[in-house]
Amino acid sequence: MKELRALLPYLRRYRALIAWGIVMVLIANALRVLSLEYVKYGVDALGRPGTTRTLVFQYAALSLGAAILSGAGRYGMREILNGVSRRVELDLRDDFFAQLLRLDAGFYARHPTGDIMSRATSDIAAVRMVAGPAYMYLVDTIIFSVFAVTRMVWIDPWMTVASLVPMLLLPPVTLWFGKVIHDRFEGIQEQQGVMATMAQENLAGQRIVKAYGQEEYQSRRFREISRDYLRRNVDLARTSGLFYPTLGLLSGVAMVVALWIGGRAIMRGEVTNGDFVVFILYLGILTWPMIALGWVVNLFQRGAASMGRVSRVLSAVPAVADAPGAAAPERVRGEIEFRDVSFRYPGTEREVLHCVSFRVPAGSTVAVVGPTGSGKSTVVQLLTRTYDPTRGEVRVDGIPVSLWPLERLRAAVAVVPQDTFLFSTTIEENLSLGFHEPDADRRGERVRAAARVARLHDTVAELPAGYGTLLGERGINLSGGQKQRAALARAIARDAEVLVLDDALSAVDTHTEYEILEGLRGVLAGRTSVIVSHRVTAVMHADLILVLDDGRLAEQGTHAELLRRGGVYAALQRRQLLAEDLDGGDLLAAAGGEA
Repeated sequence: MKELRALLPYLRRYRALIAWGIVMVLIANALRVLSLEYVKYGVDALGRPGTTRTLVFQYAALSLGAAILSGAGRYGMREILNGVSRRVELDLRDDFFAQLLRLDAGFYARHPTGDIMSRATSDIAAVRMVAGPAYMYLVDTIIFSVFAVTRMVWIDPWMTVASLVPMLLLPPVTLWFGKVIHDRFEGIQEQQGVMATMAQENLAGQRIVKAYGQEEYQSRRFREISRDYLRRNVDLARTSGLFYPTLGLLSGVAMVVALWIGGRAIMRGEVTNGDFVVFILYLGILTWPMIALGWVVNLFQRGAASMGRVSRVLSAVPAVADAPGAAAPERVRGEIEFRDVSFRYPGTEREVLHCVSFRVPAGSTVAVVGPTGSGKSTVVQLLTRTYDPTRGEVRVDGIPVSLWPLERLRAAVAVVPQDTFLFSTTIEENLSLGFHEPDADRRGERVRAAARVARLHDTVAELPAGYGTLLGERGINLSGGQKQRAALARAIARDAEVLVLDDALSAVDTHTEYEILEGLRGVLAGRTSVIVSHRVTAVMHADLILVLDDGRLAEQGTHAELLRRGGVYAALQRRQLLAEDLDGGDLLAAAGGEA
Protein backbone atom coordinates (compact mmCIF):
# COMPACT_ATOMS: atom_id res chain seq x y z
CA MET A 1 0.00 0.00 0.00
CA LYS A 2 3.01 2.31 0.24
CA GLU A 3 2.51 3.13 -3.46
CA LEU A 4 -0.59 5.14 -2.47
CA ARG A 5 1.54 7.69 -0.61
CA ALA A 6 2.12 9.35 -3.98
CA LEU A 7 -1.65 10.03 -4.11
CA LEU A 8 -1.68 12.10 -0.90
CA PRO A 9 -0.51 15.42 -2.49
CA TYR A 10 -3.45 15.23 -4.91
CA LEU A 11 -5.93 14.59 -2.08
CA ARG A 12 -4.54 17.43 0.05
CA ARG A 13 -5.63 19.94 -2.60
CA TYR A 14 -9.25 19.09 -1.77
CA ARG A 15 -8.99 18.48 1.98
CA ALA A 16 -11.78 20.96 2.76
CA LEU A 17 -14.19 19.13 0.44
CA ILE A 18 -13.05 15.76 1.79
CA ALA A 19 -13.63 16.95 5.38
CA TRP A 20 -17.12 18.14 4.47
CA GLY A 21 -17.82 14.83 2.74
CA ILE A 22 -16.77 12.88 5.84
CA VAL A 23 -19.06 15.10 7.96
CA MET A 24 -21.87 14.10 5.61
CA VAL A 25 -20.94 10.43 6.18
CA LEU A 26 -21.18 10.98 9.92
CA ILE A 27 -24.54 12.75 9.68
CA ALA A 28 -25.98 10.11 7.30
CA ASN A 29 -25.03 7.26 9.63
CA ALA A 30 -26.30 9.06 12.75
CA LEU A 31 -29.67 9.53 11.03
CA ARG A 32 -29.62 5.90 9.96
CA VAL A 33 -29.16 4.79 13.57
CA LEU A 34 -31.94 7.15 14.64
CA SER A 35 -34.27 5.62 12.05
CA LEU A 36 -33.61 2.14 13.49
CA GLU A 37 -34.24 3.39 17.02
CA TYR A 38 -37.72 4.57 16.03
CA VAL A 39 -38.34 1.06 14.68
CA LYS A 40 -37.43 -0.33 18.12
CA TYR A 41 -39.82 2.10 19.84
CA GLY A 42 -42.60 1.15 17.44
CA VAL A 43 -42.13 -2.61 17.95
CA ASP A 44 -42.02 -2.25 21.73
CA ALA A 45 -45.14 -0.07 21.61
CA LEU A 46 -47.01 -2.86 19.82
CA GLY A 47 -46.54 -5.10 22.86
CA ARG A 48 -47.83 -2.56 25.33
CA PRO A 49 -51.57 -2.32 26.22
CA GLY A 50 -53.28 0.88 25.12
CA THR A 51 -51.01 1.59 22.17
CA THR A 52 -52.89 3.49 19.49
CA ARG A 53 -52.49 3.45 15.77
CA THR A 54 -51.55 7.12 15.91
CA LEU A 55 -48.55 6.38 18.15
CA VAL A 56 -47.35 3.53 15.89
CA PHE A 57 -47.87 5.78 12.84
CA GLN A 58 -45.83 8.53 14.52
CA TYR A 59 -42.92 6.15 15.13
CA ALA A 60 -43.17 4.90 11.53
CA ALA A 61 -43.24 8.45 10.20
CA LEU A 62 -40.27 9.48 12.33
CA SER A 63 -38.35 6.40 11.19
CA LEU A 64 -39.20 7.16 7.56
CA GLY A 65 -38.25 10.81 7.93
CA ALA A 66 -34.89 9.94 9.48
CA ALA A 67 -34.29 7.38 6.70
CA ILE A 68 -35.06 9.99 4.02
CA LEU A 69 -32.70 12.50 5.63
CA SER A 70 -30.07 9.76 5.92
CA GLY A 71 -30.50 9.01 2.22
CA ALA A 72 -30.07 12.72 1.41
CA GLY A 73 -26.89 12.73 3.49
CA ARG A 74 -25.61 9.68 1.65
CA TYR A 75 -26.35 11.38 -1.66
CA GLY A 76 -24.36 14.42 -0.53
CA MET A 77 -21.55 12.15 0.65
CA ARG A 78 -21.30 10.49 -2.74
CA GLU A 79 -21.69 13.76 -4.65
CA ILE A 80 -18.85 15.42 -2.73
CA LEU A 81 -16.35 12.56 -2.37
CA ASN A 82 -16.91 11.07 -5.83
CA GLY A 83 -16.62 14.60 -7.24
CA VAL A 84 -13.26 14.93 -5.49
CA SER A 85 -12.13 11.65 -7.05
CA ARG A 86 -12.96 13.01 -10.52
CA ARG A 87 -10.96 16.16 -9.82
CA VAL A 88 -8.02 14.08 -8.60
CA GLU A 89 -8.30 11.95 -11.74
CA LEU A 90 -8.18 15.10 -13.89
CA ASP A 91 -5.14 16.48 -12.03
CA LEU A 92 -3.34 13.15 -12.20
CA ARG A 93 -4.07 12.71 -15.89
CA ASP A 94 -2.89 16.25 -16.67
CA ASP A 95 0.34 15.72 -14.72
CA PHE A 96 0.86 12.36 -16.39
CA PHE A 97 0.48 13.82 -19.88
CA ALA A 98 2.71 16.80 -19.05
CA GLN A 99 5.35 14.36 -17.76
CA LEU A 100 5.13 12.35 -20.97
CA LEU A 101 5.90 15.53 -22.91
CA ARG A 102 8.95 16.19 -20.71
CA LEU A 103 10.45 12.71 -20.89
CA ASP A 104 13.33 12.02 -23.25
CA ALA A 105 13.56 9.76 -26.29
CA GLY A 106 15.36 7.07 -24.27
CA PHE A 107 12.27 6.61 -22.09
CA TYR A 108 10.08 5.92 -25.12
CA ALA A 109 12.67 3.49 -26.47
CA ARG A 110 12.22 1.46 -23.26
CA HIS A 111 8.42 1.69 -22.93
CA PRO A 112 6.01 0.53 -25.67
CA THR A 113 3.19 2.89 -26.61
CA GLY A 114 0.53 0.39 -25.56
CA ASP A 115 2.01 0.13 -22.05
CA ILE A 116 2.00 3.92 -21.67
CA MET A 117 -1.60 4.12 -22.93
CA SER A 118 -2.64 1.43 -20.42
CA ARG A 119 -1.16 3.49 -17.58
CA ALA A 120 -2.80 6.68 -18.84
CA THR A 121 -6.26 5.07 -19.01
CA SER A 122 -6.90 1.90 -16.99
CA ASP A 123 -4.36 2.57 -14.24
CA ILE A 124 -5.45 6.16 -13.61
CA ALA A 125 -9.09 4.98 -13.57
CA ALA A 126 -8.17 2.41 -10.89
CA VAL A 127 -6.41 5.12 -8.86
CA ARG A 128 -9.55 7.27 -9.08
CA MET A 129 -11.51 4.55 -7.32
CA VAL A 130 -9.13 4.87 -4.37
CA ALA A 131 -9.34 8.70 -4.43
CA GLY A 132 -13.10 8.56 -3.83
CA PRO A 133 -15.23 5.41 -3.56
CA ALA A 134 -12.63 3.31 -1.69
CA TYR A 135 -11.93 5.58 1.28
CA MET A 136 -15.54 6.87 1.24
CA TYR A 137 -16.91 3.38 1.82
CA LEU A 138 -14.10 2.59 4.24
CA VAL A 139 -14.99 5.60 6.42
CA ASP A 140 -18.70 4.84 6.01
CA THR A 141 -18.15 1.24 7.13
CA ILE A 142 -16.06 2.22 10.13
CA ILE A 143 -18.49 4.89 11.35
CA PHE A 144 -21.58 2.73 10.97
CA SER A 145 -19.83 -0.27 12.52
CA VAL A 146 -18.90 1.79 15.58
CA PHE A 147 -22.48 3.01 15.93
CA ALA A 148 -23.95 -0.45 15.34
CA VAL A 149 -21.61 -2.45 17.60
CA THR A 150 -21.99 0.09 20.42
CA ARG A 151 -25.77 -0.19 20.23
CA MET A 152 -25.63 -4.00 19.98
CA VAL A 153 -23.41 -4.23 23.08
CA TRP A 154 -25.90 -1.99 24.88
CA ILE A 155 -28.70 -4.44 24.02
CA ASP A 156 -26.83 -7.67 24.96
CA PRO A 157 -23.02 -7.92 25.27
CA TRP A 158 -22.95 -11.75 25.16
CA MET A 159 -25.16 -11.95 22.05
CA THR A 160 -22.99 -9.28 20.40
CA VAL A 161 -19.72 -11.12 21.12
CA ALA A 162 -21.09 -14.50 20.04
CA SER A 163 -22.60 -13.22 16.79
CA LEU A 164 -19.47 -11.27 15.87
CA VAL A 165 -17.07 -14.20 16.50
CA PRO A 166 -17.45 -15.51 12.90
CA MET A 167 -16.47 -12.03 11.73
CA LEU A 168 -13.03 -12.50 13.30
CA LEU A 169 -12.15 -14.65 10.30
CA LEU A 170 -12.66 -11.66 7.99
CA PRO A 171 -9.22 -10.01 8.51
CA PRO A 172 -7.08 -13.05 7.53
CA VAL A 173 -9.48 -13.99 4.72
CA THR A 174 -9.47 -10.42 3.41
CA LEU A 175 -5.67 -10.13 3.59
CA TRP A 176 -5.15 -13.41 1.71
CA PHE A 177 -7.67 -12.62 -0.99
CA GLY A 178 -6.34 -9.07 -1.23
CA LYS A 179 -2.79 -10.25 -1.96
CA VAL A 180 -3.97 -12.70 -4.62
CA ILE A 181 -6.20 -10.05 -6.21
CA HIS A 182 -3.35 -7.51 -6.18
CA ASP A 183 -0.92 -9.87 -7.93
CA ARG A 184 -3.44 -11.00 -10.52
CA PHE A 185 -4.67 -7.48 -11.27
CA GLU A 186 -1.11 -6.24 -11.82
CA GLY A 187 -0.54 -9.13 -14.25
CA ILE A 188 -3.76 -8.18 -16.08
CA GLN A 189 -2.60 -4.57 -16.45
CA GLU A 190 0.75 -5.67 -17.87
CA GLN A 191 -0.97 -8.02 -20.31
CA GLN A 192 -3.37 -5.25 -21.33
CA GLY A 193 -0.32 -3.10 -22.16
CA VAL A 194 1.05 -5.88 -24.38
CA MET A 195 -2.31 -6.24 -26.13
CA ALA A 196 -2.70 -2.47 -26.62
CA THR A 197 0.83 -2.24 -28.04
CA MET A 198 0.15 -4.94 -30.61
CA ALA A 199 -3.19 -3.39 -31.59
CA GLN A 200 -1.59 0.05 -31.97
CA GLU A 201 1.28 -1.30 -34.07
CA ASN A 202 -1.06 -3.20 -36.38
CA LEU A 203 -3.35 -0.21 -36.83
CA ALA A 204 -0.45 2.16 -37.49
CA GLY A 205 1.27 -0.34 -39.79
CA GLN A 206 -1.82 -1.78 -41.46
CA ARG A 207 -0.42 -1.04 -44.93
CA ILE A 208 2.60 -3.23 -44.24
CA VAL A 209 0.43 -5.97 -42.74
CA LYS A 210 -1.72 -6.03 -45.88
CA ALA A 211 1.23 -5.69 -48.27
CA TYR A 212 2.93 -8.77 -46.77
CA GLY A 213 -0.29 -10.74 -46.36
CA GLN A 214 0.15 -11.03 -42.60
CA GLU A 215 -3.50 -10.60 -41.61
CA GLU A 216 -3.96 -14.21 -40.54
CA TYR A 217 -0.62 -14.37 -38.70
CA GLN A 218 -1.23 -11.10 -36.82
CA SER A 219 -4.80 -12.17 -36.05
CA ARG A 220 -3.50 -15.46 -34.63
CA ARG A 221 -0.91 -13.67 -32.50
CA PHE A 222 -3.50 -11.23 -31.18
CA ARG A 223 -5.87 -14.12 -30.45
CA GLU A 224 -3.17 -15.81 -28.35
CA ILE A 225 -2.50 -12.61 -26.42
CA SER A 226 -6.24 -12.07 -25.95
CA ARG A 227 -6.70 -15.62 -24.65
CA ASP A 228 -3.92 -15.07 -22.15
CA TYR A 229 -5.64 -11.83 -21.12
CA LEU A 230 -8.94 -13.75 -20.81
CA ARG A 231 -7.29 -16.44 -18.71
CA ARG A 232 -5.85 -13.85 -16.32
CA ASN A 233 -9.24 -12.12 -16.01
CA VAL A 234 -11.03 -15.42 -15.42
CA ASP A 235 -8.53 -16.26 -12.67
CA LEU A 236 -9.21 -12.87 -11.08
CA ALA A 237 -12.98 -13.30 -11.48
CA ARG A 238 -12.75 -16.77 -9.91
CA THR A 239 -10.88 -15.37 -6.94
CA SER A 240 -13.26 -12.43 -6.56
CA GLY A 241 -16.22 -14.77 -7.03
CA LEU A 242 -15.03 -16.92 -4.12
CA PHE A 243 -14.23 -13.86 -2.02
CA TYR A 244 -17.73 -12.41 -1.69
CA PRO A 245 -19.59 -15.70 -0.97
CA THR A 246 -17.04 -16.40 1.77
CA LEU A 247 -17.87 -13.08 3.37
CA GLY A 248 -21.60 -13.83 2.95
CA LEU A 249 -21.18 -17.24 4.58
CA LEU A 250 -19.49 -15.75 7.62
CA SER A 251 -22.24 -13.13 7.91
CA GLY A 252 -24.90 -15.86 7.63
CA VAL A 253 -23.32 -17.86 10.44
CA ALA A 254 -23.31 -14.72 12.57
CA MET A 255 -27.05 -14.26 11.89
CA VAL A 256 -27.83 -17.87 12.92
CA VAL A 257 -25.90 -17.40 16.17
CA ALA A 258 -27.79 -14.19 16.93
CA LEU A 259 -31.16 -15.83 16.25
CA TRP A 260 -30.30 -18.75 18.57
CA ILE A 261 -29.02 -16.68 21.48
CA GLY A 262 -31.47 -13.80 21.02
CA GLY A 263 -34.47 -16.10 20.76
CA ARG A 264 -33.60 -17.73 24.07
CA ALA A 265 -33.02 -14.31 25.68
CA ILE A 266 -36.52 -13.18 24.60
CA MET A 267 -38.08 -16.30 26.06
CA ARG A 268 -36.29 -15.58 29.33
CA GLY A 269 -37.50 -11.97 29.22
CA GLU A 270 -33.97 -10.54 29.17
CA VAL A 271 -34.41 -8.75 25.84
CA THR A 272 -37.48 -6.95 24.51
CA ASN A 273 -38.94 -7.66 21.11
CA GLY A 274 -37.92 -4.21 19.95
CA ASP A 275 -34.34 -4.68 21.11
CA PHE A 276 -34.14 -8.05 19.39
CA VAL A 277 -35.60 -6.72 16.14
CA VAL A 278 -33.23 -3.74 16.06
CA PHE A 279 -30.31 -6.06 16.95
CA ILE A 280 -31.12 -8.28 13.97
CA LEU A 281 -31.48 -5.18 11.76
CA TYR A 282 -28.09 -3.90 12.87
CA LEU A 283 -26.50 -7.29 12.27
CA GLY A 284 -28.13 -7.58 8.85
CA ILE A 285 -27.05 -4.09 7.86
CA LEU A 286 -23.51 -4.88 9.04
CA THR A 287 -23.41 -7.61 6.38
CA TRP A 288 -23.01 -5.03 3.62
CA PRO A 289 -20.24 -3.06 5.38
CA MET A 290 -18.36 -6.34 5.89
CA ILE A 291 -18.77 -7.19 2.20
CA ALA A 292 -17.96 -3.57 1.31
CA LEU A 293 -14.81 -3.91 3.40
CA GLY A 294 -13.66 -6.70 1.11
CA TRP A 295 -14.58 -4.64 -1.96
CA VAL A 296 -12.73 -1.64 -0.53
CA VAL A 297 -9.63 -3.75 0.14
CA ASN A 298 -9.89 -4.96 -3.44
CA LEU A 299 -10.04 -1.33 -4.65
CA PHE A 300 -7.07 -0.35 -2.50
CA GLN A 301 -5.05 -3.30 -3.79
CA ARG A 302 -5.86 -2.49 -7.40
CA GLY A 303 -5.29 1.21 -6.84
CA ALA A 304 -1.92 0.57 -5.18
CA ALA A 305 -0.79 -1.58 -8.11
CA SER A 306 -1.93 1.05 -10.60
CA MET A 307 -0.50 3.99 -8.63
CA GLY A 308 2.83 2.20 -8.58
CA ARG A 309 2.78 1.94 -12.37
CA VAL A 310 1.71 5.58 -12.77
CA SER A 311 4.25 6.80 -10.21
CA ARG A 312 7.09 5.12 -12.06
CA VAL A 313 6.31 7.40 -14.99
CA LEU A 314 5.68 10.51 -12.87
CA SER A 315 8.93 10.01 -10.96
CA ALA A 316 11.03 9.25 -14.04
CA VAL A 317 13.81 11.79 -14.40
CA PRO A 318 14.34 12.92 -18.01
CA ALA A 319 17.88 12.21 -19.17
CA VAL A 320 17.67 15.47 -21.13
CA ALA A 321 16.44 18.47 -19.13
CA ASP A 322 17.13 22.14 -18.50
CA ALA A 323 20.28 22.71 -16.48
CA PRO A 324 20.13 25.07 -13.48
CA GLY A 325 20.71 28.62 -14.65
CA ALA A 326 20.23 27.71 -18.34
CA ALA A 327 20.10 30.84 -20.49
CA ALA A 328 20.18 31.54 -24.22
CA PRO A 329 21.58 34.58 -26.03
CA GLU A 330 19.09 37.29 -26.95
CA ARG A 331 19.84 36.85 -30.65
CA VAL A 332 20.51 33.45 -32.20
CA ARG A 333 23.08 33.53 -35.00
CA GLY A 334 23.15 29.77 -35.69
CA GLU A 335 26.83 28.85 -35.40
CA ILE A 336 27.16 25.09 -34.78
CA GLU A 337 30.17 23.28 -33.37
CA PHE A 338 30.82 19.64 -32.45
CA ARG A 339 33.82 19.18 -30.15
CA ASP A 340 35.22 15.65 -30.01
CA VAL A 341 31.69 14.19 -29.79
CA SER A 342 31.12 10.48 -29.19
CA PHE A 343 27.76 8.86 -28.63
CA ARG A 344 26.12 5.50 -28.05
CA TYR A 345 22.41 4.97 -27.53
CA PRO A 346 21.27 4.09 -23.98
CA GLY A 347 21.41 0.38 -23.30
CA THR A 348 23.84 -0.33 -26.17
CA GLU A 349 27.61 -0.72 -26.33
CA ARG A 350 28.30 0.31 -29.94
CA GLU A 351 29.45 3.88 -30.49
CA VAL A 352 27.35 5.44 -33.23
CA LEU A 353 29.61 8.51 -33.33
CA HIS A 354 33.30 8.49 -32.40
CA CYS A 355 35.34 11.65 -31.75
CA VAL A 356 33.49 13.81 -34.30
CA SER A 357 34.58 17.47 -34.51
CA PHE A 358 33.50 20.18 -36.95
CA ARG A 359 32.36 23.80 -37.01
CA VAL A 360 29.60 25.38 -39.11
CA PRO A 361 29.73 29.20 -39.39
CA ALA A 362 26.47 31.04 -38.85
CA GLY A 363 24.44 31.49 -42.04
CA SER A 364 26.17 28.72 -44.00
CA THR A 365 24.86 25.43 -45.34
CA VAL A 366 26.45 22.19 -44.20
CA ALA A 367 25.63 18.77 -45.64
CA VAL A 368 26.08 15.44 -43.87
CA VAL A 369 26.43 12.39 -46.08
CA GLY A 370 27.53 8.83 -45.64
CA PRO A 371 26.42 5.21 -45.94
CA THR A 372 23.39 3.89 -44.06
CA GLY A 373 24.14 3.56 -40.36
CA SER A 374 27.09 5.94 -40.44
CA GLY A 375 25.53 8.25 -37.81
CA LYS A 376 24.01 11.02 -39.94
CA SER A 377 20.67 11.24 -38.14
CA THR A 378 22.42 10.98 -34.79
CA VAL A 379 24.15 14.29 -35.54
CA VAL A 380 20.69 15.88 -35.89
CA GLN A 381 19.44 14.32 -32.64
CA LEU A 382 22.44 15.64 -30.74
CA LEU A 383 22.03 19.10 -32.26
CA THR A 384 18.38 19.32 -31.16
CA ARG A 385 19.36 17.69 -27.86
CA THR A 386 17.07 14.72 -28.24
CA TYR A 387 20.03 12.94 -26.63
CA ASP A 388 23.16 14.22 -24.92
CA PRO A 389 26.62 13.11 -26.13
CA THR A 390 28.32 10.28 -24.30
CA ARG A 391 31.51 12.32 -24.51
CA GLY A 392 32.38 15.70 -25.95
CA GLU A 393 30.29 18.81 -26.42
CA VAL A 394 27.80 20.25 -28.92
CA ARG A 395 27.69 24.06 -29.06
CA VAL A 396 25.36 26.57 -30.68
CA ASP A 397 26.65 30.15 -30.87
CA GLY A 398 29.52 29.11 -28.64
CA ILE A 399 27.25 27.92 -25.80
CA PRO A 400 26.96 24.19 -24.98
CA VAL A 401 23.45 23.02 -25.85
CA SER A 402 23.19 21.56 -22.34
CA LEU A 403 23.18 25.16 -21.06
CA TRP A 404 20.43 26.30 -23.43
CA PRO A 405 16.81 26.21 -22.19
CA LEU A 406 15.32 23.31 -24.15
CA GLU A 407 12.33 25.36 -25.29
CA ARG A 408 14.57 28.13 -26.67
CA LEU A 409 16.99 25.71 -28.35
CA ARG A 410 14.26 23.79 -30.12
CA ALA A 411 12.45 27.00 -31.08
CA ALA A 412 15.66 28.08 -32.84
CA VAL A 413 15.90 24.83 -34.83
CA ALA A 414 13.27 23.71 -37.36
CA VAL A 415 13.64 20.01 -38.19
CA VAL A 416 12.26 17.94 -41.02
CA PRO A 417 12.70 14.44 -39.57
CA GLN A 418 13.49 11.32 -41.51
CA ASP A 419 10.33 9.67 -40.17
CA THR A 420 7.59 12.12 -41.15
CA PHE A 421 4.74 12.55 -38.68
CA LEU A 422 1.52 14.46 -39.35
CA PHE A 423 -1.35 14.94 -36.91
CA SER A 424 -4.98 13.98 -37.50
CA THR A 425 -6.08 17.55 -38.14
CA THR A 426 -6.30 19.88 -41.14
CA ILE A 427 -3.38 20.50 -43.48
CA GLU A 428 -3.23 24.16 -42.46
CA GLU A 429 -3.07 23.29 -38.76
CA ASN A 430 -0.29 20.80 -39.47
CA LEU A 431 1.75 23.34 -41.44
CA SER A 432 1.26 26.11 -38.84
CA LEU A 433 2.23 23.84 -35.95
CA GLY A 434 5.63 25.45 -35.35
CA PHE A 435 4.56 29.07 -34.95
CA HIS A 436 1.86 31.18 -33.32
CA GLU A 437 0.00 33.66 -35.50
CA PRO A 438 -3.41 34.75 -34.15
CA ASP A 439 -4.40 36.50 -37.40
CA ALA A 440 -5.97 33.83 -39.62
CA ASP A 441 -5.23 35.62 -42.89
CA ARG A 442 -1.56 36.17 -42.10
CA ARG A 443 -1.24 32.60 -40.86
CA GLY A 444 -2.76 31.33 -44.10
CA GLU A 445 -0.41 33.44 -46.23
CA ARG A 446 2.61 32.15 -44.32
CA VAL A 447 1.48 28.54 -44.69
CA ARG A 448 0.80 28.90 -48.43
CA ALA A 449 4.16 30.57 -49.06
CA ALA A 450 5.93 27.68 -47.34
CA ALA A 451 3.84 25.13 -49.26
CA ARG A 452 4.86 26.74 -52.56
CA VAL A 453 8.55 26.39 -51.71
CA ALA A 454 7.97 22.73 -50.78
CA ARG A 455 6.06 22.18 -54.07
CA LEU A 456 2.96 21.18 -52.10
CA HIS A 457 0.61 24.07 -52.89
CA ASP A 458 -0.66 22.72 -56.23
CA THR A 459 -1.35 19.31 -54.66
CA VAL A 460 -3.33 20.84 -51.79
CA ALA A 461 -5.25 23.14 -54.17
CA GLU A 462 -6.61 20.06 -55.97
CA LEU A 463 -8.12 18.66 -52.74
CA PRO A 464 -11.85 19.37 -52.22
CA ALA A 465 -11.31 21.29 -48.95
CA GLY A 466 -7.86 22.64 -49.85
CA TYR A 467 -5.86 23.54 -46.76
CA GLY A 468 -8.89 22.68 -44.64
CA THR A 469 -8.64 19.01 -45.67
CA LEU A 470 -8.66 16.79 -42.60
CA LEU A 471 -5.80 14.29 -42.60
CA GLY A 472 -6.16 10.72 -41.37
CA GLU A 473 -3.96 9.17 -38.70
CA ARG A 474 -0.30 10.06 -39.37
CA GLY A 475 -1.44 11.67 -42.64
CA ILE A 476 -2.45 8.33 -44.13
CA ASN A 477 -4.43 9.96 -46.96
CA LEU A 478 -1.23 11.51 -48.38
CA SER A 479 1.51 9.70 -50.28
CA GLY A 480 5.00 9.34 -48.83
CA GLY A 481 6.36 12.17 -50.96
CA GLN A 482 3.42 14.45 -50.12
CA LYS A 483 3.92 13.84 -46.42
CA GLN A 484 7.61 14.71 -46.72
CA ARG A 485 6.77 17.90 -48.56
CA ALA A 486 4.20 18.77 -45.88
CA ALA A 487 6.84 18.27 -43.17
CA LEU A 488 9.24 20.46 -45.16
CA ALA A 489 6.61 23.19 -45.55
CA ARG A 490 5.93 23.03 -41.80
CA ALA A 491 9.62 23.61 -41.04
CA ILE A 492 9.90 26.45 -43.57
CA ALA A 493 6.80 28.17 -42.18
CA ARG A 494 8.36 28.16 -38.73
CA ASP A 495 11.10 30.52 -39.97
CA ALA A 496 13.67 29.34 -37.40
CA GLU A 497 17.29 30.46 -37.28
CA VAL A 498 18.54 26.94 -38.03
CA LEU A 499 16.91 24.61 -40.58
CA VAL A 500 17.66 20.88 -40.46
CA LEU A 501 16.61 18.53 -43.28
CA ASP A 502 17.16 14.93 -42.20
CA ASP A 503 16.93 12.98 -45.46
CA ALA A 504 13.80 15.07 -46.03
CA LEU A 505 13.51 14.41 -49.79
CA SER A 506 14.11 10.67 -49.91
CA ALA A 507 10.50 9.92 -50.94
CA VAL A 508 10.28 12.44 -53.80
CA ASP A 509 11.45 11.90 -57.34
CA THR A 510 14.64 13.49 -58.67
CA HIS A 511 12.80 16.12 -60.72
CA THR A 512 10.69 17.28 -57.75
CA GLU A 513 13.79 17.20 -55.55
CA TYR A 514 15.55 19.56 -57.97
CA GLU A 515 12.58 21.95 -58.00
CA ILE A 516 12.40 21.95 -54.20
CA LEU A 517 16.14 22.54 -53.83
CA GLU A 518 15.93 25.45 -56.26
CA GLY A 519 13.04 26.92 -54.26
CA LEU A 520 14.95 26.43 -51.03
CA ARG A 521 17.85 28.60 -52.14
CA GLY A 522 16.03 31.75 -51.08
CA VAL A 523 14.98 30.14 -47.78
CA LEU A 524 18.50 28.94 -46.98
CA ALA A 525 20.18 32.23 -47.82
CA GLY A 526 21.61 33.78 -44.67
CA ARG A 527 20.26 30.93 -42.52
CA THR A 528 22.30 28.13 -40.96
CA SER A 529 21.17 24.92 -42.64
CA VAL A 530 22.03 21.27 -42.07
CA ILE A 531 21.10 18.91 -44.91
CA VAL A 532 21.36 15.19 -44.23
CA SER A 533 21.03 13.11 -47.37
CA HIS A 534 22.24 10.00 -49.14
CA ARG A 535 21.93 11.72 -52.54
CA VAL A 536 24.95 13.64 -53.76
CA THR A 537 22.68 15.82 -55.94
CA ALA A 538 21.00 17.18 -52.83
CA VAL A 539 24.23 18.33 -51.14
CA MET A 540 26.63 19.29 -53.93
CA HIS A 541 25.97 23.05 -53.52
CA ALA A 542 26.54 23.08 -49.75
CA ASP A 543 29.24 25.36 -48.29
CA LEU A 544 30.63 22.42 -46.33
CA ILE A 545 30.11 18.69 -46.76
CA LEU A 546 30.78 16.30 -43.87
CA VAL A 547 31.32 12.67 -44.82
CA LEU A 548 30.59 10.14 -42.05
CA ASP A 549 31.77 6.56 -42.26
CA ASP A 550 31.10 4.07 -39.46
CA GLY A 551 30.54 6.86 -36.95
CA ARG A 552 33.74 8.76 -37.77
CA LEU A 553 34.22 11.97 -39.69
CA ALA A 554 36.06 10.58 -42.70
CA GLU A 555 36.22 13.76 -44.81
CA GLN A 556 35.04 17.35 -44.94
CA GLY A 557 35.18 20.02 -47.61
CA THR A 558 33.30 21.34 -50.62
CA HIS A 559 31.90 19.16 -53.40
CA ALA A 560 34.82 19.92 -55.73
CA GLU A 561 37.46 19.40 -53.02
CA LEU A 562 36.06 16.03 -52.00
CA LEU A 563 35.85 14.81 -55.60
CA ARG A 564 39.49 15.76 -56.19
CA ARG A 565 40.47 13.91 -53.02
CA GLY A 566 39.02 10.69 -54.42
CA GLY A 567 37.95 9.31 -51.04
CA VAL A 568 34.67 8.09 -49.53
CA TYR A 569 32.60 10.94 -51.01
CA ALA A 570 33.94 10.40 -54.53
CA ALA A 571 33.25 6.67 -54.23
CA LEU A 572 29.71 7.44 -53.04
CA GLN A 573 29.10 9.63 -56.09
CA ARG A 574 30.50 7.00 -58.46
CA ARG A 575 28.18 4.36 -57.01
CA GLN A 576 25.17 6.63 -57.43
CA LEU A 577 26.08 7.54 -61.01
CA LEU A 578 26.65 3.88 -61.80
CA ALA A 579 23.25 2.97 -60.31
CA GLU A 580 21.57 5.64 -62.43
CA ASP A 581 23.35 4.40 -65.56
CA LEU A 582 22.35 0.83 -64.82
CA ASP A 583 18.74 1.88 -64.26
CA GLY A 584 18.77 3.77 -67.56
CA GLY A 585 20.37 0.79 -69.36
CA ASP A 586 17.78 -1.58 -67.93
CA LEU A 587 15.00 0.67 -69.14
CA LEU A 588 16.48 0.86 -72.65
CA ALA A 589 17.00 -2.90 -72.74
CA ALA A 590 13.46 -3.48 -71.63
CA ALA A 591 12.13 -1.07 -74.23
CA GLY A 592 14.23 -2.74 -76.95
CA GLY A 593 13.08 -6.19 -75.91
CA GLU A 594 9.45 -5.18 -76.09
CA ALA A 595 10.03 -3.55 -79.47
